[in-house]
Amino acid sequence: MSDNSSGKEITVPPIADELGRVFADAGHELHLVGGPVRDAVLRRRVSDLDFTTDARPESTEAILRAHCSAVWTTGADFGTIGGMFRGEQVEVTTFRADAYDRVSRNPIVRYGDSLVDDLERRDFTVNAMAVSLPAHEFTDPFGGLADIARQTIRTPASPESSFADDPLRMLRAARFAAQLGFDIDPDTLDAMRRMAPELARITAERIRDEFVKLLMAPDPVAGLRILVDTGLAEQFLPELPALRMEIDEHAQHKDVYEHSLQVLRNAIALEQDGPDLLLRLAALLHDIGKPETKDVVPGGGVTFHHHDVAGARLARRRMRELRFPKSDVQAVSLLISLHLRFYGYGDAGWTDSAVRRYVTDAGPQLDRLHLLVRSDCTTRNRRRAERLRRDYDAFEERIARIRAEEDLRAVRPDLDGNAIMELLGLPPGPLVGRAWAYLKELRLERGPMSREEAESQLRAWAASEGLAPGPDAE
Repeated sequence: MSDNSSGKEITVPPIADELGRVFADAGHELHLVGGPVRDAVLRRRVSDLDFTTDARPESTEAILRAHCSAVWTTGADFGTIGGMFRGEQVEVTTFRADAYDRVSRNPIVRYGDSLVDDLERRDFTVNAMAVSLPAHEFTDPFGGLADIARQTIRTPASPESSFADDPLRMLRAARFAAQLGFDIDPDTLDAMRRMAPELARITAERIRDEFVKLLMAPDPVAGLRILVDTGLAEQFLPELPALRMEIDEHAQHKDVYEHSLQVLRNAIALEQDGPDLLLRLAALLHDIGKPETKDVVPGGGVTFHHHDVAGARLARRRMRELRFPKSDVQAVSLLISLHLRFYGYGDAGWTDSAVRRYVTDAGPQLDRLHLLVRSDCTTRNRRRAERLRRDYDAFEERIARIRAEEDLRAVRPDLDGNAIMELLGLPPGPLVGRAWAYLKELRLERGPMSREEAESQLRAWAASEGLAPGPDAE
């Protein structure tokens, strides 16, 4: 079925029509397909243009070489040729009618002669529409336009067949639900529940990439609920569904799963410069150590002692398994390990030394840690919430004051390694490192010292360690 009535109403970038005329002059079809068509229908900003054509790759390459300032063929094995056209990056793929071995997610590439066959192999009906260029004839054989109107995610072929071909599409369904605010068709959702174990065929890197896209969506909570409810999260992030701990009248505690989702929402609301992946990961995972550390105490109470430590360890392991960059793993695990340290500040009366240690331990993650701690307050007790807010306002003001006084961003010993070796007459080695560590601890405790005071303290430390000054020392 082809609906040609809506194409004229769809606005596409002028460059798409220009490229369509180039292909038409060469005797070939060109169609805008996939997400750009969906976004045009939704009146969203169109980007990452996706074109398909009846031209075989060698013909596509010849056409692009005649009209592009640069051409690349890295995707030629899959029928995709790229080029720089009128200053814009474009990629054109030959009609595909792929088959899958259903062991991996890698297709056996087969070129097709039909636009409809090409659209049928796509993931969802809302991405299986096309607009011809430059005529703007609209092709919608699987009801994508109606599904957009119903705000529904559905597969063009049967969901069982679609997910057997590529199980990653199940994660993409949750991601599109989060990005578009759509619901998933009941039959599609049921297939996701039954076929969740098929996700084991997908590499960790591909799963990570889809999960990150979901987490960066406007409403990731909607997508995360789908992952948990279908059992997909169990396949690659079992710590998330594990937060749904049993709550009974004898061991009452806050619903950790719902709390974690609310903390994520709170963190998103505090973002200043767009989505922050590391903050969102830390917010979602900050309490994953609670199931492991839960303990019921006499009288019916519940404790989660050291769940910050356990959570950092679990997050580090899971992120490594998902092949996150080392720097991301370190940042998120650090945030989780520190997220409880602030509590009690208002009651305990922190010293300047304690504030310095907090800032030094957080390092470049301090600003994210501020947001995470603020997001972690989900109490419905308005007085308690207001007290925590005031305490943290005062805490940040105190950090700013100490920073201004002491340049706290770079807390370092007042003598460097060369000065230590010269003063104590030591060669390079572990003793110099120990001396440096001592001076750093002293600086954290007391704040900046004059060089004379630092030298005096270092000499006293050396004497206590039984280190006699070398022949060159004073």
